[in-house]
Amino acid sequence: MRTALALTALLLAAPAALAQNGGALPTPNTAAFAPLDLPTPNAYRAADGRPGPAYWQQRADYQIEVALDTTAHRITGSVTLTYTNNSPLPLTYLWFHLEQNLFGTTSRGAALTPPDSRWRGTFADGGYRLGEVAVAQGGTRYAPTPTIDDTRMRIDLREPLPADGGRLTVTIPYSFVVPEYGSDRMGRFEAARGTVYEIAQWYPRISVYDDVNGWNPLPYLGQGEFYLEYGDFDVSLTVPDNMVVVGSGALQNPEEVWSEAQRQRLARALTSETVVRVVPANEVGQDRRPQTGRSTTATWRFRIENSRDFAWAASAAFRYDAVGADNGAGGRVLVSAAYPAEGLGTSPRNPGWEYGAEFAKHTIEFYSRSWFPYPYPQAVSVAGVVGGMEYPGIQFSGVETRGYNLFGVIDHELGHNWFPMIVGSDERRNAWMDEGLNTFQNVLSNFDYFDEGSPPFGAGHADSTRWVILTRNAATLNYLNEPYAQDQSVNTYPDRLRPQSLGWFAYRRPGKGLLLLRDYVLGEERFTRAFREYVDRWAFRHPQPADLFRTIEDVSGEDLDWFWRQWYQSTGEVRYDAAVADVTPGEGGTVITFENRREMVFPLTAEVTFSDGSTTRVYVPVEAFFTSDRATAGVPGDRRVTRVVLDPDTQLPDEDPANNTWTGGGR
Repeated sequence: MRTALALTALLLAAPAALAQNGGALPTPNTAAFAPLDLPTPNAYRAADGRPGPAYWQQRADYQIEVALDTTAHRITGSVTLTYTNNSPLPLTYLWFHLEQNLFGTTSRGAALTPPDSRWRGTFADGGYRLGEVAVAQGGTRYAPTPTIDDTRMRIDLREPLPADGGRLTVTIPYSFVVPEYGSDRMGRFEAARGTVYEIAQWYPRISVYDDVNGWNPLPYLGQGEFYLEYGDFDVSLTVPDNMVVVGSGALQNPEEVWSEAQRQRLARALTSETVVRVVPANEVGQDRRPQTGRSTTATWRFRIENSRDFAWAASAAFRYDAVGADNGAGGRVLVSAAYPAEGLGTSPRNPGWEYGAEFAKHTIEFYSRSWFPYPYPQAVSVAGVVGGMEYPGIQFSGVETRGYNLFGVIDHELGHNWFPMIVGSDERRNAWMDEGLNTFQNVLSNFDYFDEGSPPFGAGHADSTRWVILTRNAATLNYLNEPYAQDQSVNTYPDRLRPQSLGWFAYRRPGKGLLLLRDYVLGEERFTRAFREYVDRWAFRHPQPADLFRTIEDVSGEDLDWFWRQWYQSTGEVRYDAAVADVTPGEGGTVITFENRREMVFPLTAEVTFSDGSTTRVYVPVEAFFTSDRATAGVPGDRRVTRVVLDPDTQLPDEDPANNTWTGGGR
């Protein structure tokens, strides 16, 4: 029936357009349907969106050993990078990120960031203090003199690092003072039972060298995030012995840092479907080690494989809860939450971090079965000063967050394990490729969790501002038509977006676009198949926007240039208005004329009501607007049409819904 109606619409579109133009030829909609300007396919990135036969990627393996001085809030230690050059070119120098330098008083970011900004954090002792850099290459070891420029460091090599597998190591001793508030990505929270340290961007790390831009040493200014290579991390963290430490990856020495009773609880939690209190209130701040009295410190050792980063948190104030989750591939993941007493809820209707592990379990299981199995052995959520930030296997969120908002932020930050931790896009240039894709999947997870009725505080997601902007026209347009959204685009580098625009262009607009693609343009089945293929093709690789666009088109079989251009590449507002222009009864049926009154185009769906109360739906494919802004759909039969409603499910961002309804002889 849908195919027949679509064919009818196509056959009727051209005559109707001629009639409206007095016999003149219709004007082609050239701008909307022009071919999309994408990079030329090559051996590295194929025309169908896959990595090409010659695709390559660098590898970065890290060994890090540091100690935390809680009196001075200082981290001291060293990082050793083993770097493998898989590119087809030799390298004569290396670029590193020194992101702690953002917090120095003379940094570029400090000059750009007002004191009330989310990205603030400058203080007198901010920034790295580096020791002598050592390079081991080709059997020799030497100490180059690095060139440091703000948050970047260049190391010139004595000999070129050979292509196709050349390897060297770089060791860098370093220290820094942990910022009290580090650009909402790290910092310190003073809980009653001790400081909560959330530690990120905490070691000198290699920049990405890729086939698109070569070296990627864009400065860290605060608003833009990160683009990193994959590798294995072996990390040793020495802290006071009364602290609990959580981090990316699996703990390697539990017998040295957990008590026997706590190890038993952890083992039980991994197989449990309900939360286990591993460190309950009465054990907070205790030295848990089997041998006591030898030292006032303990060393926690972690390992994570095939990861693009490592982050961690530590506190003597932590309670620690854990539960098992299905990783989507037949295995189990330890899902946990670490939080001080300040994170507890105030009532059953306003739950707090005691539900953190339960919320996180849903997140890990939902995205694992939706797109790609969760690849890491654990996932931990930490309550502290950071409002919301993500790293492989760990996320930081605000200690004061409660109820529905707590579920939302945990789901969002842990959801980043898929974008950009598994699918390793360039956040410094294309923030929407992780934030927008994650926002899209958060909507699906949100509806899934709250429709189950499992939370103690009930459902109600439809009334939450967080999701209304993605599901209802009017609220979406409120964001579209704000002045700050009029002359920038989704593809604007995040550091170059107005701060007020970041939420719209990085999160909401691309998220809404994928919802439209799934629920309206392609349909759930075709979209899901294509989106899963994108994740599978680019898991642990570095996709560009063109790779996403081409993969979706390749798997779905649709030419979507019109959609990518108007939603992801156009500058300024989203201007869309479709209308029911005319309803004309005739011999053998009724002809409905639709009109596209703005620059954007979409396929159209309309619900038709007959005089006997029955209904049907008609569909106009987007191709009907190739050569005209008007298109028709035929409704066969002699039943009288009394009402036509365009976009009956209110999925389109239509700025004038009033002209979407025709009622028996008029609107």
